[in-house]
Amino acid sequence: MTASASTGPTRDERRARLAVAAFFFANGASYANVVPRLPEIKDALELSNTLYGLSIVAFPVGALISGLFAGSLIRRLGSARLAAIGSIALPLAILLVGIAPVPAIFALGMLLAGMIDSPTDVAQNAHGLRVQKRYGRSIINSFHAIWSLGAVVGGLMSAGAIALGLPIGLHLIINAALFATVALIAYRLRLRGPDEPEIDPETENALPAASEVAQRARVSPALIGTFAALALIAIAATVVEDVGSSWATLYMSDGVGAAAAIAPLGYIALIGFQFVGRLVGDRMVDRLGQRTVARIGGALVLIGMGSALAFPSVPGTLLGFAAAGFGVATLVPATMQAADSIPGLRPGTGLTLVTWLMRVGFLLSPLVIGIVSDATDLRISLLLVPLVGLLVLALSGVLDRRKPALPSS
Repeated sequence: MTASASTGPTRDERRARLAVAAFFFANGASYANVVPRLPEIKDALELSNTLYGLSIVAFPVGALISGLFAGSLIRRLGSARLAAIGSIALPLAILLVGIAPVPAIFALGMLLAGMIDSPTDVAQNAHGLRVQKRYGRSIINSFHAIWSLGAVVGGLMSAGAIALGLPIGLHLIINAALFATVALIAYRLRLRGPDEPEIDPETENALPAASEVAQRARVSPALIGTFAALALIAIAATVVEDVGSSWATLYMSDGVGAAAAIAPLGYIALIGFQFVGRLVGDRMVDRLGQRTVARIGGALVLIGMGSALAFPSVPGTLLGFAAAGFGVATLVPATMQAADSIPGLRPGTGLTLVTWLMRVGFLLSPLVIGIVSDATDLRISLLLVPLVGLLVLALSGVLDRRKPALPSS
């Protein structure tokens, strides 16, 4: 048991928790500010759905590239400094996305945003884990809930800017200035000292060598099957998140005829109910177990979005996106926990692999939806969402029936 766990957190530890929460909030809100304006950018650049999807793919490509270097960047700069630098740089890249005069600059902005976001994400989680160790109890889920809250606030800011007729350039300059200020304040509240003595293996965002895994775990068909199922569940969750950020506003306006001020509510409904799901997720898992909660989530995605697409309307589509957001809220933490507990793997190895593979969902989803929607219709391409809900239902048996107890500190 840590001293802080037995006597309560110190003032510095409470300040550091606030700092990490601010980093997560800024990260969620910065990108969310451009999401409702993506259809506006698409129209201004005269992009087809396929070219739009290809441009969106630049974000996960950038994240996959830079994610391999996040661990070394943390060791060189420190987790808090890297999180602060990334939190300042990310809205600048998003500004480039918003004011891009040609499609190539739009794609370049997305690539840069992805390259900045991935190490920033790892760094803020690394610093959060340092704070969690000082607290002597789990607090990391609360940071992810704060990220979802930030995304809701960012989406609402953007919807407000659209309703007020604020030019996209001015809107995103305000976004950059606001969250750069938040990052600078958060950095002043950080935990002092080096990361190395306290950094958790799960924050090492470099893929382990195959020889290392082979030495520590006996590769068997059962192990490969279990890991593949966990990765597919995580990818399913990222597909739903990507549909919310990349396509929900476009579908609300073009698919069901929502007004410009109403269209962003599709994304806000998804991310808002994901936030609610993360707030209540720990209690649901404690009561029902990871497997049952995942199955309920998969059913919500399947039925909610399936019904919304079968009977299109503005209220029904909002409910469908809300059901999908709530349904996937606990899936990524569940797969990370399960992957990190696979026998024979060093702690953190399974989690690192799942985290990296999750980005594949963000990579493939825009491509698949863009190509299918150009060949058929956006409504048809969004059938991918209920299909991944069905996939979660089919694969959730690999998850634990009950939530494992936290190890004592």
